[in-house]
Amino acid sequence: MTAMTSRRWRNVVALSGGVGGARFLHGLSRVLEPESLTAIVNTGDDLEHWGLSVSPDLDTVMYTLAGIANPKAGWGIVGETWEFMAQIERLGGPAWFRLGDRDLATHVLRTERLAEGETLSAVTAGLCRSLGVAAALLPMSDDLVRTMIRSDGGELPFQDYFVRLACAVPVRGIRFEGAKTARINPALAALGERPDLGAIIICPSNPYLSVDPILAVPGMREWLRAQGRPIVAVSPIVGGAAIKGPAAKIMAELGAAVSAVGIARHYRGLIDGLVIDEADAGLANEIVAEGIRVRVSRSVMSSTEDRVALARVCLAFAGEIADGRCR
Repeated sequence: MTAMTSRRWRNVVALSGGVGGARFLHGLSRVLEPESLTAIVNTGDDLEHWGLSVSPDLDTVMYTLAGIANPKAGWGIVGETWEFMAQIERLGGPAWFRLGDRDLATHVLRTERLAEGETLSAVTAGLCRSLGVAAALLPMSDDLVRTMIRSDGGELPFQDYFVRLACAVPVRGIRFEGAKTARINPALAALGERPDLGAIIICPSNPYLSVDPILAVPGMREWLRAQGRPIVAVSPIVGGAAIKGPAAKIMAELGAAVSAVGIARHYRGLIDGLVIDEADAGLANEIVAEGIRVRVSRSVMSSTEDRVALARVCLAFAGEIADGRCR
C-alpha cells in the first residue's frame, strides 16, 4: 500500500452489482484496509424462490470477499455440490434457477432471520461476520425493490429474463418496482458524516441492471453528490463489447452507443471521472467532451493482480481529481 493510499483512502464507498463488481471490490479490499471499504450492493435482482429469500448480488460479493466464490463462474461457492437440485429435478420441480447445497444454507438462514424481523442489512452483516468478511456490505435499501424487464411479450421479473430465458428476448424498457417508496439504507447517513470518506467508485457492473436500481432509490443520487467526494466509474464496455453479461446487448436494444462513450453519457451528471480500457483510448476526447475526466488503463480483470492494479488506478485517479490535478 502506498503512503498516499493509506493516508487519503481511509474509507471508500463503491456501488456494485454481482460478478464484475465483486471482482473489483476484491481488488479494493487488497489495497485498502478491508474494514475501510463499504459496498452499496444492488438488490433489484433479489427474488423469492421455493419460499426462500435469495439475494444474488449480495451473496456474490460476500462469497468473493470471503475467498470462497467459484472462480470460474464468478458466482456460487467453489467446490459446490448439487444434490438438492438433483432431487428437485427428480421430483419434477423447476430447475432453471439453481441453488447449490452449501449456498442453500445462506438462503435458509436469511429467510429465517428476515421472518424473525431482522432487516436485510442486519442479516447480511451477520452472514459476513460468520464468513470473515471485514468490508461493510450494505443492501441499497432494506425495502423490496425488484427489477422488471419489459420485452415484446410483456413484463418479466429480472431472474426470468436473466436466467430462465438467458437474456434471449429483447429489452424494451426497465422498471424498478417498489423503488419510488423504498428508503435509502439508513447506514449511509452515518457514513456521510465521516470526515475520512475519501472517494466513491462505481464498479464495472452493468449500468442498467446493477447500478441503475441503486440510483433509483430516492435520495441515493443526492447522497452521492452531497458527499463532495470524487465519483469515479469503471466502464464495463471494452472495445464495443461487455466484459461479462448482457450490458452491450441491452445498450444496443435501448438505442445507446455500445462503447465507453455510451457509458459516459449514461453516468453524465453523476460521475467526475471514467476509467476506460486501453483498447478504447481513442474515445478519450469524446468522453472529455461530455464533461467527464478520463483515465486510460488496462481494465480487464483476468487475475487477482489485475483486480488490485485496477483498484490502485481508480484510487489514484480519484486522488488527482480531489487535488485538482486532473483536468
